[in-house]
Amino acid sequence: MATRQSTIDYILEQIEAAGDVSAKKMFGEYGIFLGEKMVALVCDGQLFVKPTEAGREFLGKVVEGCPYPGAKPCFLIDGDKWEDRAWLTRLLQISAAALPPPKKKAPTKKSK
Repeated sequence: MATRQSTIDYILEQIEAAGDVSAKKMFGEYGIFLGEKMVALVCDGQLFVKPTEAGREFLGKVVEGCPYPGAKPCFLIDGDKWEDRAWLTRLLQISAAALPPPKKKAPTKKSK
């Protein structure tokens, strides 16, 4: 079951206080970004936050799941927690701060 656009819109609305938030359609589902860092995935209508030690400390009890077959486990955030704007925003800010900066893409060569 693919994630509906209304789900993405809701999550982005909930975390708008985090700053530069956006979603990008990726492999049929969505990546959630704070600035240039992808901090979460939304797959099959579920929110998966990239795991970090800081995020684990903030969460306390962690539930993990894989957003898609072959993916590394992520923190699976229950839909009830999405309603707490401040909590969800803080989790994503903590996770973004702990994640490394995105890798720079190598410049592409133009063929003549």
